[in-house]
Amino acid sequence: MPQTVRVVVPTPAHSSLSEPLTYSSELPLAAGCLVRVPLGRREVCGVVWDAAPAGAQGAIPAKLKAIGAPLVELPPLSANWRQLVTFAANYYQRSLGEVALAALPPQLRELDAGQLARRLRRAQPDAVAPAVNAGPALTPEQGQALAAIEAEPGPFLLFGATGSGKTEVYLHAVQTLLEREPRAQALVLVPEINLTPQLQARFVERFGATAVVPLHSGMTNPQRLRSWLAAHAGQARIVLGTRMAIFASLPRLRLIVVDEEHDPSYKQQEGARYSARDLAVYRGRLEGAKVVLGSATPSLESWQACDRGRYRRLEMPSRIGAGALPRVRLVDMNHQPKHTLFSAPLLAAIRERIARGEQSLVFLNRRGYAPVLACGSCEWRSDCPHCSAYRVFHKIDRTLRCHHCGFTERVPRACPACGNVDIAPLGRGTERLEEQLAELLADARRPDGQLARIARMDADSTRHKGALEEQLAQVHSGEVDVLVGTQMVTKGHDFRSITLVAAVNPDSALFSSDFRAPERLFSLLMQAAGRAGRDAAQAAASEMWVQTWHPGHPLFAALKRHDFPAFAEQQLKERQQAAMPPFAYQAVLRAEARTQEVAQQFLQAAATASAALNAGGHVVVYSPVPMTVQRVANVERAQLLLESGSRPALQGFLAAWQPELQAQRPRGLIRWAVDVDPLVI
Repeated sequence: MPQTVRVVVPTPAHSSLSEPLTYSSELPLAAGCLVRVPLGRREVCGVVWDAAPAGAQGAIPAKLKAIGAPLVELPPLSANWRQLVTFAANYYQRSLGEVALAALPPQLRELDAGQLARRLRRAQPDAVAPAVNAGPALTPEQGQALAAIEAEPGPFLLFGATGSGKTEVYLHAVQTLLEREPRAQALVLVPEINLTPQLQARFVERFGATAVVPLHSGMTNPQRLRSWLAAHAGQARIVLGTRMAIFASLPRLRLIVVDEEHDPSYKQQEGARYSARDLAVYRGRLEGAKVVLGSATPSLESWQACDRGRYRRLEMPSRIGAGALPRVRLVDMNHQPKHTLFSAPLLAAIRERIARGEQSLVFLNRRGYAPVLACGSCEWRSDCPHCSAYRVFHKIDRTLRCHHCGFTERVPRACPACGNVDIAPLGRGTERLEEQLAELLADARRPDGQLARIARMDADSTRHKGALEEQLAQVHSGEVDVLVGTQMVTKGHDFRSITLVAAVNPDSALFSSDFRAPERLFSLLMQAAGRAGRDAAQAAASEMWVQTWHPGHPLFAALKRHDFPAFAEQQLKERQQAAMPPFAYQAVLRAEARTQEVAQQFLQAAATASAALNAGGHVVVYSPVPMTVQRVANVERAQLLLESGSRPALQGFLAAWQPELQAQRPRGLIRWAVDVDPLVI
């Protein structure tokens, strides 16, 4: 007898079809089954969410559409997975269909029942338990952390110095789990794709290739589908991925690790703007899985959660092998000659490293040759015609490239405005830094008499397939003496021969309008310092150099002592006095339109409509303002900030506000979105 079922289908975030749709089915279908269903003139993939309400059973309305074909050979998605999706959709103010279908591999959404059956027949048989490669013995600090993870419920914040061996704790935690429960699964998250290869290699070495699968957006669609199916079937014991992997289907999930938990890359900035770190904590509670958040510089949200007793803090302050953290040296740029790029003491220190056969790392968080090209005769700058931003000068291919919309042109021979041929770069990026450092160190020689070798590692130099792995191999093999790069080189890499790290221009974050900027800067500098002295034999001579115009700033005082707790205490005190997160909760309503007037008109109407919903005054609604980068790709952008001292009050307000927002859609509005717990305001 036909039955009715409710099916989640892919829908836009603010569509009227935000709830599951009702279909008829000739077959009894379990909740969580994947099906092909008609939607308008298309047939799409959907997920059976639940049986239709009791009143809908019995006589099937003639106009009710029938399910096309269930993908019966695929085991249903679990109730816990569906609850995770439901929570994420509700909390982050998105439609259920948008979150649920985006969480599935793109290729899976396109397969019919026959194609899926063929895929599954080609899949590997059920994997055997991974092989018990014990790995190195744990230090006392590592052993104490692991014992706590085994004995207590968590969640845990593993606060370990760079080089203290947090990864080995993760490996042992997984190993202990699989020894106790051979069919269990673990999920290990990293913030960026470029950190997955080396971590994957360590897990494969420990547990074997069949037990570990990667899952991230850098994979091809067939690769992603293969990994997802292995995880969904329980064949993969360990899934290693970026933020998207938090939605992987893992029916026997017992452990979640979030490495570098402070990293802003865990927050999705498009579509459903979820935080994978926060969802990891929720999913752990939902699945009864242990959750370990690891960092040398934890987020203030996680640090405060420990202070309030919500998380258990585990500390590992010592480096492996009795290595010492690098000495921090501040260079007061007020005492250097005007326009100095590298102070004389820093340059001398780099030369000493080269002469001893050691490596140095110089980082600047700005790629390209220069942030802007300018005319010396008129007011022309290399503006992007499509964005309210400058195009960056890339000397290596003689282009002006917008890092917001991608618009690229060849560098003009003369000023487009006045014809002056004297157009010059202003400011510096990593490309220019590499060039100038090569000039300054042109005569520097290694112990074998060879001239020093300088390399650059950033998003431009590593954009081709295999380039990142090749450059990392060159650094590890000692072919590079000085590595110049952006923040991508400061995270997670185990460079054994680097004894000097230098930050040449970190001051801009000290006085930013973004209240999170000092936290990000301190984290970046601490993580960068952690690349130096990882070999215990060289640790005593390792140094972190910071060139600054503000050497007396409290941030640098804490940095010199490697004192994250003192920095966190000072920042949390300031945040509490200003009623800022984590002592308050925020959301941002963003609008994009053809004109700034239309964007702000929508936001103002939304603010006006909010008054009736905010009777208790528990939510503060600020006035609309243009975004920092106001125009991107000829689209004008504006936003409206909301704050509340109560998370439930803010969530209740946002849920009630959604119908009002959907009703307010002026002509010319392109899109709008709510960002809950925003990292960028």
